[in-house]
Amino acid sequence: MQHHLKSIMGIDRDSQFSTRVIILSLPSALLFLTLTLLNFLTPLTSLICYIIIIIFNMFSLFPISYEMQALRKYVYSLTSEQNTINDIQLSEKDTQELANAINSIHRFWVSKNDTLEAQTVSDAAVLDTLPDPILMLDGEGNITGSNLAARNFLGEDIVSKRIDNVFSTNIFISTVDKILKGKSTSERLVFHAPEHNNLQIYAHINKLPWFSKGRAVAVVSLYDISKSLSVEKMHSDFVANASHELRTPLSVISGFIETLQTTAKDDSDAREAFLSIMREQTDYMSTLIEDLLSLSRLEMAQNKELKDKVDLTEVVDDVVQALKIKAFNRSLNIKMVEQNRIPKIIGDNQQIHQILQNIVDNAVKYATENTEIVIEMKTVPEIPAGAGLNVSAGKAVSIAVNNKGPKIDKENLARLTEKFYRMQIHKDMKIKGTGLGLSIAKQIILHHHGNLTVNSTSYNGTTFTIYLPIKQK
Repeated sequence: MQHHLKSIMGIDRDSQFSTRVIILSLPSALLFLTLTLLNFLTPLTSLICYIIIIIFNMFSLFPISYEMQALRKYVYSLTSEQNTINDIQLSEKDTQELANAINSIHRFWVSKNDTLEAQTVSDAAVLDTLPDPILMLDGEGNITGSNLAARNFLGEDIVSKRIDNVFSTNIFISTVDKILKGKSTSERLVFHAPEHNNLQIYAHINKLPWFSKGRAVAVVSLYDISKSLSVEKMHSDFVANASHELRTPLSVISGFIETLQTTAKDDSDAREAFLSIMREQTDYMSTLIEDLLSLSRLEMAQNKELKDKVDLTEVVDDVVQALKIKAFNRSLNIKMVEQNRIPKIIGDNQQIHQILQNIVDNAVKYATENTEIVIEMKTVPEIPAGAGLNVSAGKAVSIAVNNKGPKIDKENLARLTEKFYRMQIHKDMKIKGTGLGLSIAKQIILHHHGNLTVNSTSYNGTTFTIYLPIKQK
């Protein structure tokens, strides 16, 4: 009967429609059985009446059973997370009111869910725009969320890892544990992360307020301060070195002035000698200050657009002409060699003139007398890569400046571009210099996305090779 009803009237087998009809008809069956036993009705009459009652109950229960079945299917469909489900329309008043209530609840939760999803996406987008890594932790120290910077820094699979599996520094882990256990609501610290390129990291850890939703109970903000600390140390060293370099000539000048005012007041020979030395020290300070200002200007102009069309052949020729007398006084010959036609490059004409002036001047200053300085220019297919350098791709021009001076050992080669660094042999030879020429050259190279290499041997002297891109990227 149930299968028959299912196929004819659309009632599911598990709807228990037949059971409800039989239960509803049971009192009538007992009544007719009693009347039959008391001989008020014949068995046939009782059976016919009972069948009529069953049929009546079937037609009475069918609409409500069918619509309850439809309503049940509709409620199940709402849980399938489909976006194209239409509101159900029923004919029975009671079931339609129930359906309307369900529809209202469904619309409310769909709207609420859409709002929450939009807010979640918006919050995630905002977090992903932040430049510093942010991690969210649950009460057990598991990472429940992260922004794009954190995933780039710590890996895409960072979520679900434990914080003590990401960082091993004890002071950081204990500080996080202090927050998670409620012993503090906010902590700040700087720690060393050996597992992440030995970075120095500033961490800000906050406990989320009690009314916050979700699993996260704390948020960790991370800031890489390694570069800042390095720059701060460089500035500190720079000021200390600059102060030291200026203090020496000032002390000499001050001492001679005091002598001229006292014991050598009337000594004309001493006065002439002292004034000559004071002039030398003044010239040194003037050169030092000019180099310091030049270096400062270069560091501040790193983002300046390079747009001059520079004729390197013309620049090199100007530098050679300017240093010809100085080279002649040391019995040096400067030779220019162009292996092929040198194209004009895009750069800063003044800066390129300065770097070539510094390099060639050093070659003249430190060369062995009665030798030759060779400046060789050629085009190359690409600039060789260098540690920490962002070199331009494509063709470039190389300018190699070679002198036949003493060999520079590896230890000194590695430090040549340090600010104020001068080799001891040059100090012993009383060769004057500020130790800033190659630092200035390095800044110009960085600005032009080029490279500077140095090679030194006992048989061929020292060669400084400047690589400058023909076009800036």
